[in-house]
Amino acid sequence: MEMSSQFPVKHLCDVLDINRSGFYKWKKRLEKPSDKLKTLVSNLILFKEYHSKYPSHGYRWLNAKIRLDTGLMVSDQYAHKLCKTAGIASVSKHYRYKKPGDPYRIYPNLLLTGLDITGPLQCVVSDMTAFHLKGSYYELTLFMDLWNNEILSYSLSSRKGDRMTYIHGLEGLIELKKKNPDLEMVLHTDQGSVYSSKSFNELLPLYNIVHSMSRAGTPTDNAAMEAINGWIKAEIFNDFHLTSNENITYEVEKYIRFFNEERPAYSLNYLTPKQYREYYAH
Repeated sequence: MEMSSQFPVKHLCDVLDINRSGFYKWKKRLEKPSDKLKTLVSNLILFKEYHSKYPSHGYRWLNAKIRLDTGLMVSDQYAHKLCKTAGIASVSKHYRYKKPGDPYRIYPNLLLTGLDITGPLQCVVSDMTAFHLKGSYYELTLFMDLWNNEILSYSLSSRKGDRMTYIHGLEGLIELKKKNPDLEMVLHTDQGSVYSSKSFNELLPLYNIVHSMSRAGTPTDNAAMEAINGWIKAEIFNDFHLTSNENITYEVEKYIRFFNEERPAYSLNYLTPKQYREYYAH
């Protein structure tokens, strides 16, 4: 374009081996872009903006989050095209399948019996995930409703092997359970020492809670919780840019709120846990 003031357009087109009429059509499109091109550019900018904020996720999740936040409705195929054009790809890790272990002898694995989960609080899964931040060690214990993936209770500790992290999380769950005393709840965990302890299990029958346990060395028995643990660590560091220990408690609380109320979930047809509960709970 700039060289056209120094050389004839015909000469430049001959050198570049392009059709002169095609050059003028291209020039006209740049000067007066079509509505379709404007929309494409606008959508590309929007998807790049959301990916820069949530780099842990791929095109389907980004499309669902944009739909939730802005009301923009596009197909997953179109979202994939946008992300491919913009070079957008998830930065999250993938986890390998592990071979199942032997059944545990104390508490049966009730998830293997094919529980019919039809509503909230019928089956809760729990696990602890650990992470390091600026030389400090943290353990985050979560209690999640398997019906809608809502985190019902959690506890954070900076002490390795802190059993009170589990107990405080359980106490938060029990406060919710008190509102539904007649509902039998299944609590599924791994075979961790605190989950197997007498003090932990003595509380459960008092509130109509039945304990279920995964097989030894078989994280796939609690696959939903294991997946959430992976996503949480990816999103806290990649999307929420957690870099300081100073406000760690507040930052985790903010993330849990985001997870429950603002984060679309694939398993819920890209509704948030809160939306799913409000739409389907009876």
